[in-house]
Amino acid sequence: MPQVFIGVGSNVERDTSIRAGVADLRAHYGELLLSSVYESEAVGFAGDAFYNLVVGFDTQESVDSVANVLAAIEDRNGRVRGGGKFAPRTLDLDLLLYGDEIISTARFHVPRDEILRYAFVLWPLAEIAPDLRHPEAGKTFAQLWGRFDKDGPVLRPVVFSWQVPTTEGTGPDIL
Repeated sequence: MPQVFIGVGSNVERDTSIRAGVADLRAHYGELLLSSVYESEAVGFAGDAFYNLVVGFDTQESVDSVANVLAAIEDRNGRVRGGGKFAPRTLDLDLLLYGDEIISTARFHVPRDEILRYAFVLWPLAEIAPDLRHPEAGKTFAQLWGRFDKDGPVLRPVVFSWQVPTTEGTGPDIL
Protein backbone atom coordinates (compact mmCIF):
# COMPACT_ATOMS: atom_id res chain seq x y z
CA MET A 1 0.00 0.00 0.00
CA PRO A 2 1.64 3.28 -1.05
CA GLN A 3 2.41 5.98 1.46
CA VAL A 4 1.18 9.30 0.13
CA PHE A 5 2.35 12.76 1.15
CA ILE A 6 0.29 15.88 0.51
CA GLY A 7 1.36 19.51 0.81
CA VAL A 8 -1.38 21.57 2.47
CA GLY A 9 -1.43 25.35 2.23
CA SER A 10 -3.70 28.33 2.75
CA ASN A 11 -3.45 32.10 2.86
CA VAL A 12 -7.19 32.86 2.99
CA GLU A 13 -8.83 32.23 6.38
CA ARG A 14 -5.76 30.12 7.10
CA ASP A 15 -6.73 28.55 10.42
CA THR A 16 -10.22 27.60 9.32
CA SER A 17 -9.12 26.39 5.89
CA ILE A 18 -6.25 24.25 7.22
CA ARG A 19 -8.46 22.68 9.92
CA ALA A 20 -11.22 21.92 7.40
CA GLY A 21 -8.85 20.49 4.81
CA VAL A 22 -7.13 18.22 7.31
CA ALA A 23 -10.51 17.12 8.73
CA ASP A 24 -11.68 16.20 5.22
CA LEU A 25 -8.46 14.27 4.56
CA ARG A 26 -8.89 12.42 7.88
CA ALA A 27 -12.54 11.65 7.10
CA HIS A 28 -11.55 10.11 3.77
CA TYR A 29 -8.19 8.47 4.55
CA GLY A 30 -8.31 7.80 8.30
CA GLU A 31 -5.19 8.20 10.40
CA LEU A 32 -2.89 10.99 9.22
CA LEU A 33 0.72 11.84 9.92
CA LEU A 34 0.94 15.64 10.36
CA SER A 35 3.98 17.88 10.28
CA SER A 36 4.17 21.11 12.21
CA VAL A 37 2.46 24.10 10.62
CA TYR A 38 4.81 26.67 9.08
CA GLU A 39 4.22 30.25 8.02
CA SER A 40 5.81 31.48 4.82
CA GLU A 41 5.66 34.54 2.64
CA ALA A 42 3.61 34.30 -0.53
CA VAL A 43 5.83 33.15 -3.41
CA GLY A 44 5.35 34.53 -6.92
CA PHE A 45 2.80 37.20 -5.99
CA ALA A 46 2.11 39.91 -3.41
CA GLY A 47 -0.31 38.44 -0.90
CA ASP A 48 -0.91 37.40 2.68
CA ALA A 49 1.44 34.86 4.25
CA PHE A 50 0.62 31.17 3.92
CA TYR A 51 0.29 28.42 6.48
CA ASN A 52 1.80 25.18 5.16
CA LEU A 53 2.20 21.63 6.40
CA VAL A 54 2.65 18.15 5.03
CA VAL A 55 0.24 15.29 5.65
CA GLY A 56 1.05 11.62 5.15
CA PHE A 57 -1.22 8.58 4.93
CA ASP A 58 -1.44 5.09 3.45
CA THR A 59 -4.01 4.29 0.81
CA GLN A 60 -4.99 1.62 -1.66
CA GLU A 61 -6.48 4.24 -3.99
CA SER A 62 -4.85 4.86 -7.36
CA VAL A 63 -2.85 8.03 -7.84
CA ASP A 64 -5.62 9.39 -10.10
CA SER A 65 -8.22 8.70 -7.43
CA VAL A 66 -6.11 10.50 -4.80
CA ALA A 67 -5.74 13.49 -7.14
CA ASN A 68 -9.52 13.56 -7.67
CA VAL A 69 -10.19 13.42 -3.92
CA LEU A 70 -7.75 16.30 -3.32
CA ALA A 71 -9.45 18.45 -5.98
CA ALA A 72 -12.89 17.69 -4.50
CA ILE A 73 -11.70 18.64 -0.99
CA GLU A 74 -10.24 21.89 -2.34
CA ASP A 75 -13.52 22.68 -4.10
CA ARG A 76 -15.61 21.94 -0.99
CA ASN A 77 -13.41 24.36 0.92
CA GLY A 78 -13.88 27.29 -1.43
CA ARG A 79 -10.94 26.87 -3.80
CA VAL A 80 -11.32 29.23 -6.74
CA ARG A 81 -9.61 27.94 -9.88
CA GLY A 82 -8.37 29.94 -12.81
CA GLY A 83 -6.59 32.65 -10.83
CA GLY A 84 -3.19 31.51 -12.03
CA LYS A 85 -0.55 29.34 -10.38
CA PHE A 86 0.53 32.09 -8.00
CA ALA A 87 -2.64 33.41 -6.37
CA PRO A 88 -4.35 33.48 -2.96
CA ARG A 89 -5.85 30.16 -1.91
CA THR A 90 -8.38 29.08 0.68
CA LEU A 91 -6.95 25.58 0.39
CA ASP A 92 -4.20 24.12 -1.74
CA LEU A 93 -3.64 20.34 -1.62
CA ASP A 94 -0.61 19.22 -3.64
CA LEU A 95 0.20 15.57 -4.25
CA LEU A 96 3.92 15.45 -3.34
CA LEU A 97 4.69 11.73 -3.25
CA TYR A 98 2.84 8.53 -4.11
CA GLY A 99 5.02 5.80 -2.64
CA ASP A 100 8.37 5.76 -4.41
CA GLU A 101 6.76 6.10 -7.83
CA ILE A 102 7.78 8.55 -10.53
CA ILE A 103 4.69 9.56 -12.49
CA SER A 104 4.39 12.24 -15.14
CA THR A 105 1.05 13.04 -16.75
CA ALA A 106 -0.52 16.14 -18.24
CA ARG A 107 -2.24 16.65 -14.89
CA PHE A 108 0.65 16.20 -12.42
CA HIS A 109 4.22 15.12 -11.82
CA VAL A 110 5.10 12.95 -8.82
CA PRO A 111 7.37 13.53 -7.00
CA ARG A 112 6.29 17.14 -7.15
CA ASP A 113 9.04 19.51 -8.29
CA GLU A 114 8.32 21.95 -5.45
CA ILE A 115 9.81 19.49 -2.93
CA LEU A 116 13.30 20.46 -4.05
CA ARG A 117 12.53 24.16 -4.66
CA TYR A 118 10.62 25.43 -1.64
CA ALA A 119 11.47 25.27 2.06
CA PHE A 120 7.75 25.31 2.95
CA VAL A 121 7.45 21.89 1.27
CA LEU A 122 10.81 20.29 2.07
CA TRP A 123 11.11 21.25 5.77
CA PRO A 124 7.76 19.74 6.87
CA LEU A 125 8.38 16.68 4.67
CA ALA A 126 11.83 16.21 6.23
CA GLU A 127 10.21 16.58 9.65
CA ILE A 128 7.77 13.69 9.24
CA ALA A 129 9.69 11.48 6.78
CA PRO A 130 13.39 12.22 7.39
CA ASP A 131 14.65 8.80 6.29
CA LEU A 132 12.44 8.48 3.22
CA ARG A 133 14.33 8.90 -0.07
CA HIS A 134 13.30 11.26 -2.84
CA PRO A 135 12.48 8.92 -5.76
CA GLU A 136 14.45 10.97 -8.29
CA ALA A 137 17.20 12.67 -6.23
CA GLY A 138 18.01 9.48 -4.29
CA LYS A 139 18.78 11.36 -1.07
CA THR A 140 16.75 11.27 2.14
CA PHE A 141 14.56 14.23 2.91
CA ALA A 142 16.72 14.92 5.98
CA GLN A 143 19.81 15.06 3.72
CA LEU A 144 18.04 17.29 1.23
CA TRP A 145 16.86 19.64 4.00
CA GLY A 146 20.36 19.73 5.52
CA ARG A 147 21.79 20.90 2.19
CA PHE A 148 18.92 23.25 1.33
CA ASP A 149 19.74 26.96 0.85
CA LYS A 150 17.93 28.51 3.79
CA ASP A 151 18.63 32.12 2.73
CA GLY A 152 15.38 32.31 0.75
CA PRO A 153 11.97 33.53 1.92
CA VAL A 154 11.40 33.46 5.68
CA LEU A 155 9.82 30.27 6.97
CA ARG A 156 8.95 29.71 10.60
CA PRO A 157 7.05 27.10 12.60
CA VAL A 158 3.90 28.44 14.24
CA VAL A 159 1.87 27.29 17.20
CA PHE A 160 -1.28 26.02 15.56
CA SER A 161 -4.42 25.14 17.47
CA TRP A 162 -6.33 22.20 16.05
CA GLN A 163 -9.20 23.13 18.37
CA VAL A 164 -12.22 24.79 16.83
CA PRO A 165 -13.64 27.62 18.96
CA THR A 166 -17.36 27.31 19.69
CA THR A 167 -19.93 30.07 19.97
CA GLU A 168 -21.94 28.40 22.73
CA GLY A 169 -19.39 29.18 25.43
CA THR A 170 -19.01 25.50 26.31
CA GLY A 171 -15.34 25.41 25.41
CA PRO A 172 -13.56 24.35 22.26
CA ASP A 173 -14.38 21.31 20.22
CA ILE A 174 -11.46 19.11 19.28
CA LEU A 175 -10.96 18.47 15.58
